[in-house]
Amino acid sequence: MAIKLSVIIPNYNGKQFLEACVDSLFEQSVRSFEVVIVDDASTDSSAEALMEKYPQGNGLPAVRYLFHRENKGFAASVNDGIKAACSEYVLLLNNDTVADKYFVENMWREIRRRDDIFSVSAKMLNMHEPDKMDDAGDYFCALGWAFSDARDKDAKLYDKRRVVFSACGGAAIYRKDVLLKLGAFDEAHFAYLEDVDLGYRALWQGYRNIYSPEATVLHAGSGSSGSRYNEFKLRLTVRNQLYLLFKNMPLWQWIMNFIPLLAGWMIKLVFFARKGMGAAYIKAFAEGVKLCRENKDKRVDFSRIPLKRQLYVQHLLMINTLRRFM
Repeated sequence: MAIKLSVIIPNYNGKQFLEACVDSLFEQSVRSFEVVIVDDASTDSSAEALMEKYPQGNGLPAVRYLFHRENKGFAASVNDGIKAACSEYVLLLNNDTVADKYFVENMWREIRRRDDIFSVSAKMLNMHEPDKMDDAGDYFCALGWAFSDARDKDAKLYDKRRVVFSACGGAAIYRKDVLLKLGAFDEAHFAYLEDVDLGYRALWQGYRNIYSPEATVLHAGSGSSGSRYNEFKLRLTVRNQLYLLFKNMPLWQWIMNFIPLLAGWMIKLVFFARKGMGAAYIKAFAEGVKLCRENKDKRVDFSRIPLKRQLYVQHLLMINTLRRFM
């Protein structure tokens, strides 16, 4: 079976994981695809080491390498890979994943199921405890929180296909033409929530994002940035959440959701304050305000979005708020 797509792997200091990730791609049930490694100014020579095993353009899948001279972040790395991709579908894969043998084939089949499917999120399993979930697609709620409802839960609970708010960029396939029409990933995010923002923008245009249990990967998690809670992640996620809201929420939704948004911010402030990171949270929030001011031109033009679509997205925000506490 000839499957023409581009697998894009952004890499930053991934020497511990990268080779195993690419090895799993060379063991796929299909081979007619390319792999694009985008090295984001790594200091551990991880991409150079991989080139010794998989030279550029050698064999099938063919491997190509792009190198940044300075660290630009996940969003910019992925965008550079997308620009270089030769196929109509682009499949993003974190460098700390190991793909199942049928992963590429199943992702390709899923995105072709319906013309209105923009993205497909894979079944991401915890590499250390593969009977537990890492991600099954992401959600965004009226509290201003992005979340995965699957994390650390029994993998057997996520064996059904479903519609999600956005695909998790750690293992997801996208229609390249639609992705470019939407403006690709917003590089102002640097890292974190750029995939939720993209899924949000796709929803505004009437596309669907789905989760497929048929395509599975093992995910180590925090391969480049460290533990689940640290000030680097805190800074980026807090400022990016505010920026994401600024871009994607019309004024009437800001008014309707003001109380839940305020509650969400206060809950997070207390949570991080208890971890000794309260001051870091406030500083990150202030950075978010600045980021919004600097990117006023990136707000969705809601005058072009039908009211029916706006009401549908508001419905999703409310439903996802309930889902967050289930």
